[in-house]
Amino acid sequence: MADDAAGWAAAERAEIANHKANGSWTLLDRSQLPAGRSLVRLIWVYKKKRSGALKARLCVQGCAQTPGVDYDQTFCATMRPTSLRALASIAAGTGMHMRRWDFVAAYLQGELQDGEVVYCHAPPGYATYGADGRPRICRVEKPVYGMAQAGRRWQRTLFPWLLQYGFTQCASDPCVFTLRDEASSQRLILGCYVDDLFILHSDDRRDSLYARFTDALSARWNVEDEGP
Repeated sequence: MADDAAGWAAAERAEIANHKANGSWTLLDRSQLPAGRSLVRLIWVYKKKRSGALKARLCVQGCAQTPGVDYDQTFCATMRPTSLRALASIAAGTGMHMRRWDFVAAYLQGELQDGEVVYCHAPPGYATYGADGRPRICRVEKPVYGMAQAGRRWQRTLFPWLLQYGFTQCASDPCVFTLRDEASSQRLILGCYVDDLFILHSDDRRDSLYARFTDALSARWNVEDEGP
């Protein structure tokens, strides 16, 4: 890992830049920590991808969060393996195309509930100091990886948007959605697995239902088309 020190440092800076752009936290002096609240650590998690790219992820040490204080509910549905196999079977049997879309830093695009706040130490290696000479702390304003409720908050942000767009949620698997355009008889079948969307479509021309949806998806979220 030491051989890639410059690369890992650049990956850390990119992650910090993502959080700043996202407004993930507000810096406070240590004296501004409310009475009765404790600080949770932020930790770095490193990964070298198959492509050789270096990834540094800043995570909240969720195991140190206090239930009932730092978070309430944590359940987050995940698409069933049988549903993914069903989507692949439908694509093979009907000739529909399946493409995978990835949400970049998905959890950071979620929203915490009003009054839901977590206080953390500064990111290791990136501390700033207040007037009292002590490291400043972070009041986390958005879901951050590692938070006990981060997955739930991300899902509770994405799913309402899909429903508002016009999708119908599957009764047997809440992570599967369908959309049909009666005028053109085109349809989309969508499976959501955490931060990945598997989209089945039959027409990808510029004016197609798929093209209109992915345009709206890209306008609202930071996403990447990962291909078939």
